[in-house]
Amino acid sequence: MSGFEQPIRIGMVGGGRDAFIGAVHRMATRLDQSMQLVAGALSSTRDKSIASGLDLGLDEERCYESWERMIADEAARSPEDRMQALVIVTPNHVHFPVAKAAMEMGFHVICDKPLAMNSAQADELVDIQSRTGLVFGVTYNYTGYPMVKQARHLVRSGALGEIRKIIVEYNQGWLSTPLEETGQKQADWRTDPSRAGMGGAMGDIGSHAENLVSYVTDLEVTRFSSDLTAHVPGRQLDDDASMLLQFENGARGILTVSQICTGCRNDLRLRVWGTQGGITWHQETPDRLVQTSLDGPEQIHHRADSSLCDASLSATRLPGGHPEAFIEAFANLYRSMAEAIRAGLDDGQRYDYPTVRDGARGVKFIEQVVSNSGDGWSVLR
Repeated sequence: MSGFEQPIRIGMVGGGRDAFIGAVHRMATRLDQSMQLVAGALSSTRDKSIASGLDLGLDEERCYESWERMIADEAARSPEDRMQALVIVTPNHVHFPVAKAAMEMGFHVICDKPLAMNSAQADELVDIQSRTGLVFGVTYNYTGYPMVKQARHLVRSGALGEIRKIIVEYNQGWLSTPLEETGQKQADWRTDPSRAGMGGAMGDIGSHAENLVSYVTDLEVTRFSSDLTAHVPGRQLDDDASMLLQFENGARGILTVSQICTGCRNDLRLRVWGTQGGITWHQETPDRLVQTSLDGPEQIHHRADSSLCDASLSATRLPGGHPEAFIEAFANLYRSMAEAIRAGLDDGQRYDYPTVRDGARGVKFIEQVVSNSGDGWSVLR
């Protein structure tokens, strides 16, 4: 982004005091000065929402008591002053009504995952976006990592040959105990079906795993067999999920996610093998991508190597050996979405960000995996 381009003005719903992911989003928007927070409805309670906005230095008149009030009041402002896009970083059950209302008032939308509570809501958001032409990004942030972009390049360039086998796993241990019973905020809503939706670990981190496979390989799942379990007594949603996958080209895959792998932190791994070679990427060592070949030595790609693809290099800010990771990946998405908003063109392929259609596909995947758990092989519709 050049110094002559003005940041996109954004409002935010959620992400107030004591929230985790909202602060990450705000840091990411500031990294390239791609977007500027000008308004917020940052909490579900009036006093906390206004106080959270004041904490962030927002004008008092733009610290809103509710998202409904924010959308209405911002829409009444002059085009040169009002927010241009709305960022949604709330528990899952709030995503749909806010995104729908924002688009209907002419605002672009950036929404955390999963996109909605069910496929009917997701389809409605797709329809509204198609009708309005507004930019709608979904923050599957792992697609923003430079070495994930290099993995995508290697797969799609044919360097691995025809893809045969895919394994993606996302292991955490933070819900190994009934943490929700202590009142811990993140555990409380993520284990509550009324706020999280029908998927627990599957909806929370399984959504990332599904999207990562789709982004890197561009392969559609056609059939699956799933098994979801709640290991912690009394827990209403799954905390462990595994499935076998069949892809459109005949490749086979395994997707496994868990939040009861005691001692694991954020262990996201992707492995892909084809007829000519394979790749391995691990989120906890994100600057490395391992490539194997049919008859040659193992090759390790490092972030910022001059031999990497253009997409990987353009997503890199620092010289190799200076770690880049989670917030920078978010920032890459925000920079891409800002470019799309300036162009007035919702095009995830051209600008390289996940769209509302990626989000809808993920919701349908979660919905069917949960509904068909333990029922043998099912066709993905």
